[in-house]
Amino acid sequence: MKINGSVALVTGANRGIGRHFAQQLLERGAAKVYATARNPERIDIPGVEAIRLDITDPEQVAAAAATASDVDLLINNAGIATWTNLVTGDLAKVRLEMDTNFYGTLSMVRAFAPVLGGNGGGAILNVLSAASWFSHDGANAYGTAKAAAWSLTNGIRLELAGQGTLVTGLHLGAADTEMMAGYDGDKGDPADVVRAALDGIEADKLEVIADEWSAHVKASLAADPSAFYTDLGRS
Repeated sequence: MKINGSVALVTGANRGIGRHFAQQLLERGAAKVYATARNPERIDIPGVEAIRLDITDPEQVAAAAATASDVDLLINNAGIATWTNLVTGDLAKVRLEMDTNFYGTLSMVRAFAPVLGGNGGGAILNVLSAASWFSHDGANAYGTAKAAAWSLTNGIRLELAGQGTLVTGLHLGAADTEMMAGYDGDKGDPADVVRAALDGIEADKLEVIADEWSAHVKASLAADPSAFYTDLGRS
């Protein structure tokens, strides 16, 4: 997959990592970049074609696929974090996380798979998270939804292989974006995350691990969970 000359669509492109994707795609020579957001008037990137898109709205997803029928690179970046737990948290927020991070992403894939197939196969990048692989008290709805999106990514990779569509999963820890504004720990540069992701697409990688934390979390999956969750309360 070559970025230069490609036609890309980025969801959630009005801020954060999505905005960096749109900018860097243009810098790398993409022929056209559709930048989408629920409020496209907030997209201020010169050279993109702004589209209104809420990925939880089936009619808007279908309209986007009809408008952007020349796309050969789909960046599924739009997502939400409500900082909600599963047992006592607001169930409506838990459902919102799944509706956005899982079902919204799936809706985009289902709508754009025929478009990509018709344009030679192309590629899909799903923005996932290190939280696909671990749980954090206070944000368990997010981790659950991202874990589901990771499984989705692996599944659609198999289903779309026959039409020649590359499917890449991007995993990252905390990045310095508006979504993580309330987080006090170390945060990576979103520009570096996007650079690694686009390099990965051009190298036909199935997975891009953007930082050391994500690599550490993935490696922990092979060990006993008690080695990772060292603060579990026991009587």
